[in-house]
Amino acid sequence: MLRLSIEEIIKKIQRKEVFEAVTSDNSFQIKINRYVPYVCTAIHAGGNLRQELRMKSALNDYERWYEEDPYTDEFIAALPITLVGNDSRYEYDLNRTPEKCVFDEAWGKKVWKKSLTKSEKSISLKKHTNYYRVTYALVKKLEELFNGCVVYDFHSYNYKRWDRKVPVFNIGADKIDKKFNDCVLAWNNELSKIVISDMENTAAINDVFKGHGYNLAFINKHFDNTLVLATEVKKVFVTKKKELDTPM
Repeated sequence: MLRLSIEEIIKKIQRKEVFEAVTSDNSFQIKINRYVPYVCTAIHAGGNLRQELRMKSALNDYERWYEEDPYTDEFIAALPITLVGNDSRYEYDLNRTPEKCVFDEAWGKKVWKKSLTKSEKSISLKKHTNYYRVTYALVKKLEELFNGCVVYDFHSYNYKRWDRKVPVFNIGADKIDKKFNDCVLAWNNELSKIVISDMENTAAINDVFKGHGYNLAFINKHFDNTLVLATEVKKVFVTKKKELDTPM
C-alpha cells in the first residue's frame, strides 16, 4: 500500500487513478479499485492513539475499544471504494463537528488525565480536516462521473445499553432528503434479508440512532445528489478476543 500525502491522494482522485494508500500520518486509508457510484466508509474502525496522547489517556485499551467500531473495516473490505479511519475516535471523532470532535469527556467518562495542549489538539483537528478534504474530493469526482452516488456509512453499537429488543441493523434517516425515501426503504429491506447463523435478524429505520453524525451532515451540506446511508450494526459479531479478557 502506498503512503501518500493528502495532496497526492486528492490529485490521484482528480485524475481518476486506481490506487490504495494510507495517509502519511497513518490517520486513514483509502482504496479505489475502480470508479463506481458508491463508497463504503468505516470511520471508527481504528484504535490508534499517538504516543503523547496515549500517555495522557485516562482510559485503558478496552474502554476505548468498547466505543470504537472494531471490524467494520472488514465488513467493507471487498468493496471497490473504501475509506477507513485508523485512529481512535477518542483522539478525534470523525463523526463529530470540528468544534466537538476532540473530547474532554465521552460516554460519561473523563478521557484525559491531563488536559490536552493547544498544539496537541491542533494535530488531531488537522487529521479531521484532512479526512473531509479527501471525502469532498472523492464524492465530487463520483458526482461528476455518475451524477450522484451512495455512501454506505458503517458503524456498530453496544446493544447492552438498551433494556429492550433492538435491531441488528439500524439506518439513521432523520437528515436524509425525502427524495431518497425509496432508497432508504430498499436498503432496509436488503438488510432484513441477511441470514445470520443462530440469530434472528431485524432491521429498522431511526430506532436506536437517527443519523445525526457529521459524516452524513458534511456530505449533505456539499452535495445534492449523494445519499448517505448511516448504518449501525449491533455488536453481535464481537466475541472475546485473545488480547481482551472481557466480552462485549
